[in-house]
This record gives sequence, structure tokens and C-alpha cells, in this order.
Amino acid sequence: MAGAGADEAHLEEYARILAEVCATGRRLTRDELESLRAQGERAAEAGHGLRALVRRHLSVTRELWPTLPATGTDRLLAVVEHAVDAFAEGHERAQKLAMRQEEAARREFIDDLLYGRSDLGRLSERAERFGLLFSRAHAVAVAVGERAVDDTHPATRQVERALVARFGERRILLTTKDGRLICVAPGDESEVLAYFARQAHACLDGGQVGIGRAHPGAGGVVHSYEEALNALHLAERLGLHEPVLHAADLLVYPVLARDRQAMADLVRHALGPLEAARGGARPLLDTLTAYFDSGCVSAEAARRLSLSVRAFTYRLDRIHKLTGSDPSDPVHRYTLQTAVIGARLLGWPESDV
Repeated sequence: MAGAGADEAHLEEYARILAEVCATGRRLTRDELESLRAQGERAAEAGHGLRALVRRHLSVTRELWPTLPATGTDRLLAVVEHAVDAFAEGHERAQKLAMRQEEAARREFIDDLLYGRSDLGRLSERAERFGLLFSRAHAVAVAVGERAVDDTHPATRQVERALVARFGERRILLTTKDGRLICVAPGDESEVLAYFARQAHACLDGGQVGIGRAHPGAGGVVHSYEEALNALHLAERLGLHEPVLHAADLLVYPVLARDRQAMADLVRHALGPLEAARGGARPLLDTLTAYFDSGCVSAEAARRLSLSVRAFTYRLDRIHKLTGSDPSDPVHRYTLQTAVIGARLLGWPESDV
């Protein structure tokens, strides 16, 4: 129904059908039912709510009721049931189609946004429709769990409800991509992504969240998204188990990995002698990893490896003898720790470097 005239015309036709059917005792014809469905579709396309429309149909029915013979009451109720049902079916059909079209447009926008494949001017125009203003900087958080999620996954709905309840209708975009849960928020509202990270970690049963830095413009969203993904990839390669990983805290790792050949040379030079140990390099490399991860506190590192402090100290002495570098010496420590990071990035000693 495009306007009030079409609305009134439909209701007059509805009243005529009721009167005729009650007078003749016939059923609604196939054409009449299809016409009612078509009217329901047009009403939905015009933005009219189904509740108000059903109320207007019932109002027309009530006005017509006194003009009918008493024997026509049951017949009238049956006709109203079929007529309103057909109208509602058309309305719902149009609503579902509109939702599918909206979801397709939203998915296309998200793909273009996160891959940077669209013209930036056109992308900016579409962004406001989905709650983003590229005049502001944005940051992206990416959550991943053991199982993939999509837009209909219960975890997605739980996180969405939590964000809306906490922050209302702020300019936040929550979506999924490649089985991951993604949140795009204004860069100056870090509390949004922090809250998203807590909720996602809980709803994904211990999932891990990477948070990129804030960058301006549409290209900034892509940049922040890639930083968040890289943080998760680094966590997997380095065995980092923190629930939330900030790309800003991990910038040293891409720098170290940028010159692969130089890193491989460092690993071979600083850690290669460990391969001469009984049992190979892995136990002693794990010893160094635990030592550095625990802040160079031997007792804590020993506890992490389920060793006695004496056995752990023996391992450190063994590393010193094999490599010539003392892990407890600040001068040697930096080289060894950098080499340990390189070994984790390169997968040494399981893979050749």
C-alpha cells in the first residue's frame, strides 16, 4: 500500500469480500487469497507494521458485523481467519525477502570493508548505513574459539545482546568472518573492545581475542583488522595463551621476523649448540622459554616445568656450557631471548633454519 488511498481501497475491497462471502456461503477464491497476499507484501514494502494492519482489518470486521444475519457469524469468523492469514502471509514473505536482501548487502559491505576491495568513496557512503563514520579512527577486535561461529551462532547473539545492553546504540559493528567474531568500534572508545573481548572470551568457552590499533579512514579498518589477525597468528606460533592480545604489545615480533635470514643465522649461532645435548635441543629450549617467560625467576620457571629448582639450575648451567652464553648475565640474556623468540617464530628445532 503506497499511500492512504491504496490503504482505504484495500479495506473497502476487504469489506466487500466479507459481505459477499457471508451472503453466498462460498469460500474465498484463489485469486482473492492471492490478492490479499499481494496487498500484505505491498504493505510491508511501504513500512507498515503487521500489528496495526491486523487491527484495522478487525476494525472493519467489527463495523460490518451488525449488518449480517445471525446465521452468518460463524461463516464471517472463518472468512476473517482465512483473509487475515493470507494478508499476514504476504506481509511476512515481503519481510523475509527484505531481511535476506539487507543481510546480503551487509555481508557484501563487510567483505569489501575488511578486504579493502571497494572504492573508498562508495564504501564511506555505505558505511554510515551500518553505523560507521570514516571521519573517525576505528579499531578492530577479532575473537576465535575452538569452533567456528557465524551470524546465527548463539555466542554471536549473546555478545551482541551484551554490547547493546552496555553501550546502547553506539556506532559499533559486530559481525563474523571466516568463523571468527569481529567487532569494529571507534578508536577513542577502547572500553568497547575491552568489553567485547571479555564477553567473547566467555561466550566462546575460553576463546582468544586479538585487538588491532586504531587507524583513520576506511583503510584504517582493514589495517586494524589485519593487525588483530596477525596478533592471533603470532599467539598460535609462539604458544601465547593470554585471552586478550593487543597488536601494540606485539610489534617487536613482526620486526624480528622481517629479516628471516638474519633471524635464522641468530638461531643457528646462539642456540645451535643445544642440539649436542642428550635428548636434543628441545628440553633446553623449553627451559630458556620458561625462564624468560617467568621474568628470569628460576623458582617460577622450575614450577612451570614441574622441575626442582636444583634440576632447573643444572639445565641453565648446561646451556651456558654448550652455548657459551649465560642466561643470567644481562649482556648475554638479550641475545639468547631474541634467539628463543626467533626459534619459536621459525619452528626450530623441529624445522630446519
